[in-house]
Amino acid sequence: MTINVGKDTAKTRKTLDAAGTSYDYYSIPAAEEAGLGNFKRLPSALKVVLENILRFEDGGRTASEDDIRAFSDWAENGGKSSREINYRPARVLMQDFTGVPAVVDLAAMRDGIVGLGGDAEQINPLSPVDLVIDHSVMIDEFGNPRAFQMNVDREYERNIERYTFLKWGQKAFDNFRVVPPGTGICHQVNLEYLAKTVWSDKDQDGKLVAYPDTLVGTDSHTTMVNGAAVLGWGVGGIEAEAAMLGQPISMLIPEVIGFKLTGKMREGTTATDLVLRVVKMLREKGVVGKFVEFYGDGLDTVPLADRATIGNMAPEYGATCGFFPIDQVTLRYLEQTGRDEDTIALVEAYAKAQGMWREPGYEPVYTDTLELDMDTVVPAISGPKRPQDHIALDDAATAFHEYIRGQREGKDTSERSEVRWEGEGGSPEPQDIPGDQGHHKRGFVQTEDGHYQLHDGSIVIASITSCTNTSNPYVMIGAGLVARKAREMGLDRKPWVKTSLAPGSQVVSAYLEAAGLQEDLDALGFNLVGYGCTTCIGNSGPLEPEISKSINDNDLIAVSVLSGNRNFEGRISPDVRANYLASPPLVVLYALIGDMNIDITREPIGQDQNGKDVFLADLWPSQQEIADLVEKTVTRESFQEKYADVFEGDEKWRSVETTDNLTYDWPSTSTYVQNPPYFQDMSPEAGTIDDVKGARVMAILGDMVTTDHISPAGSFKEKTPAGKYLTDRQVAPREFNSFGSRRGNHEVMMRGTFANIRIRNEMLDGVEGGFTKGPDGEQMPIYDAAMAYQEQGIPLVIVAGEQYGAGSSRDWAAKGTALLGVKAVIAESFERIHRSNLVGMGVVPFEFTGGDTRASLNLTGDETFDIEGLSDPDLKPAAMLKARITYPDGTEKEIEVKCRIDTEVEIDYVKNGGVLHYVLRSLAANASAA
Repeated sequence: MTINVGKDTAKTRKTLDAAGTSYDYYSIPAAEEAGLGNFKRLPSALKVVLENILRFEDGGRTASEDDIRAFSDWAENGGKSSREINYRPARVLMQDFTGVPAVVDLAAMRDGIVGLGGDAEQINPLSPVDLVIDHSVMIDEFGNPRAFQMNVDREYERNIERYTFLKWGQKAFDNFRVVPPGTGICHQVNLEYLAKTVWSDKDQDGKLVAYPDTLVGTDSHTTMVNGAAVLGWGVGGIEAEAAMLGQPISMLIPEVIGFKLTGKMREGTTATDLVLRVVKMLREKGVVGKFVEFYGDGLDTVPLADRATIGNMAPEYGATCGFFPIDQVTLRYLEQTGRDEDTIALVEAYAKAQGMWREPGYEPVYTDTLELDMDTVVPAISGPKRPQDHIALDDAATAFHEYIRGQREGKDTSERSEVRWEGEGGSPEPQDIPGDQGHHKRGFVQTEDGHYQLHDGSIVIASITSCTNTSNPYVMIGAGLVARKAREMGLDRKPWVKTSLAPGSQVVSAYLEAAGLQEDLDALGFNLVGYGCTTCIGNSGPLEPEISKSINDNDLIAVSVLSGNRNFEGRISPDVRANYLASPPLVVLYALIGDMNIDITREPIGQDQNGKDVFLADLWPSQQEIADLVEKTVTRESFQEKYADVFEGDEKWRSVETTDNLTYDWPSTSTYVQNPPYFQDMSPEAGTIDDVKGARVMAILGDMVTTDHISPAGSFKEKTPAGKYLTDRQVAPREFNSFGSRRGNHEVMMRGTFANIRIRNEMLDGVEGGFTKGPDGEQMPIYDAAMAYQEQGIPLVIVAGEQYGAGSSRDWAAKGTALLGVKAVIAESFERIHRSNLVGMGVVPFEFTGGDTRASLNLTGDETFDIEGLSDPDLKPAAMLKARITYPDGTEKEIEVKCRIDTEVEIDYVKNGGVLHYVLRSLAANASAA
């Protein structure tokens, strides 16, 4: 494609040679020579942003010399700046859960631009967009050789409307490619194939220009590619759509936290153990809205796959990104994964020319730093409901007992009682569970294969899943070796454990098969179930009916163990209340033991063929065993082979038929894709921001309310508002699919907003799920109450605690909030992406100040709120405004709140009703002017 860059000025545009090819580039050292500042000690992550400003400077854009000098000032001021800049990523990455609503919005914008007198072809991505279909496969079938094909077949049955729509989008829009189902997870495909670290394209004058590979993605784990020195982070679909339509990302020059790694990982530990420790440390540090850059000589021993694991979980530690500079490890990975020699040569030459190459002693200026000696990292898991809840493996059973004690209201746990399990063949095998009968509840299960008892702590899901760890051959080979050793000793998974293997790319299957390890994994029930996110996104599929019934009839606290990045409440399975993140080898071990109450580090995993106890040490492979197999089986040729036809898909994808129309013919009967109401009857001119007057409280929520709580991705039941909507349209409950798959239908998603089964509205006593008080004070579903308030013309507010909107980047958490009639969210603090998404949908975020909280203000939800100052034509970013709370007895209290519309351009977005309205009006105005 052709890129638009700044004018060819003598200031910063220079030339470099790589492998015999000449490239122009925008030189940071040249900017220093031109007297624009001192940039030598900027972190590499910030140099990528600076290059972006240099490249667009003087090109008819908004950048200026003051923007450039601000980076030098950043270093002189201890890594801080209040300068607002416009950043333009080179490309956009999407997955289908977030990508479908984005393409729906683009299709609706084509209708909207026609309605405003424009041309449908004005709505086209200006930057390359890759959408990878990875979120739709569900684990219906598992533990047998047919699982993969049966799950793929079912995936197409469920999602053919969505796939038809995406294939139309691939034809209708320029710069838009789709990676078909069954290929891999978007972040792993990005890391292994799409990313180049340094990009090159011809500019408007036909000259070849080199520049850093940068992107935003409609999934929070876009940060995985930071491990390959590609600056990328997750945004909501709304922000991504604006970026692909040419709208810059308005941001302050970020603070950059330096995370120094020293030493090396000890025997028996994995990249998962390292990243769980990093998550804990950075959450305690507080890095929301900040860049994190990893440095230190310890990086010499951290392979890029491990770096990608750490980068992947940046949303879990709250950072915008977790960046690793370019070094020899980067080049080695690019070579191993099949990148061409010219690209590799360009990456090295460019990084060295720009001062972005990490050498021994690399230690830039950072806003703040922290340090970890990797020799202190121990095997660990995290849970039961937050990624930062780090637990050393040898404390895991004790921690689980404490969790159960809390859940069971602190009953006496000093005694130990016995539970009997009868597996196939009926031979009894006693297992101890700490605590008395009141501590651990139990449920009897009768199946065709035998009978057994479940209890609090029974592990019913063990899943090797997600981009975080399945991208890493060291932990995947490690899992296979554990399976091999277990198989040799005659061990097997417990019959109540649903096991699954869902790699992030087909390359994983290639090296597991080459090593002979897939056969060992199959023997323990870890058969391939699909290439996609599966359990990590909530697509774990149903448990066996008898197991589900036992859990629910007896109110059991069942457990999942997964190699994913998210374990929020209600996310993994509606039947599972405690979820633990673990490395793939540990997932296999927990499937063998089947019980979270057992200390996996001290007690036997099981007995071998001779009745001898088998312990963790007997099954755990050495680092050398793993490294030898990785070296032997993870080859450049396998990457090149598996990605040779990545956009073509299988016969099923090729047979999906669609039209060639520029605008979409919205099928009125579709329950998956509907024309959203955002742009219908839109006026050509922007409005004003209205003050909040007489708003009622829709929900009072606690700390760490995630976007999963606000807009769940998983399954839902028949009696919910979303279920009733579908049954009214003759959709059987078996065909409900998931909220994530129905994000192209605003009617379903509105009804699913604030509908997580574990969300707790503090307006109600002891009630879980999406309920609130309606206008008459009676308890009802939030959707029903919101519609009743809308009929009366009453605006709504949400009140919340700290870290509101943590987790996934999903834009529906903001879209649904807006469509329910919520005008403002008042929280103690916001996570970065969700705050931006709220603004992008015209919902105003506010933060409490002066120590005020929902608790200190004694809020019950029966109050009304008035917030003044939004309508002021001179409203400034981050303004302090007055909010008046009127209590039920008529008492009034005035407090000060901080308006989290953070930049000038965001004020324009809200005035327009959202960022897409702003873009659409701008395009229409430009067309009229032309």
